[in-house]
Amino acid sequence: MIDDLEYNTEREHLIIPEYGRHMQKMINYAKSRETKEERDKLAKAIISVMGNMQPHLRDVPDFQHKLWDQLFIMSNFELDVDSPYEIPTKEIYEERPDPLKYPQNFPKYRFYGNNIKTMIDVANTWEDGELKEALTYTIANHMKKCFLNWNKDTVEDDVIFGHLFELSKGKIDLRNSKEELSDSTSLLRTKTKYGSTSKKGGHSKKNTPSNRQRKRY
Repeated sequence: MIDDLEYNTEREHLIIPEYGRHMQKMINYAKSRETKEERDKLAKAIISVMGNMQPHLRDVPDFQHKLWDQLFIMSNFELDVDSPYEIPTKEIYEERPDPLKYPQNFPKYRFYGNNIKTMIDVANTWEDGELKEALTYTIANHMKKCFLNWNKDTVEDDVIFGHLFELSKGKIDLRNSKEELSDSTSLLRTKTKYGSTSKKGGHSKKNTPSNRQRKRY
């Protein structure tokens, strides 16, 4: 008996392992039948068994079409039967899709991120006026915050204005501006979840109107 044992490594390769070896043997048996009438009858029986193995997909559109395609794939496209759908070919199955083009961005100042460059490009399309000026200073403040997240040391506004001038290809020039950006401390300040609480003597005040519990409904 030990000599008759078979190991999976010695058995035939399963094309779709989810259906198991017995399903593969049924398909191989159908391929060996001589008459097409018998092969058609076995193919329909195999499709029925395959559908019973995946009852949760019975309501999925084109489920039967998928089963017939899998039947031909598992037969290595060698099963000669009549199919209610177009019979797939081995060439289509082995065809590889064209590689997708992935956008390659190599910004000089990566710590600003790609969104900053997008915002700058949008600002360049706006007409001069108060809205564009407000947008440019918003961008500059955000650039300063990104810079401080990358380097915790303080940064001069002139550095940010210079980078903005460079990234906008000279279209946004705030280098001679007298208006200052937000303070570094305020940009790096983190807010607590529930806000600050007033303390006196190391203990927070309790039973005050501002600390009353909210009604729960």
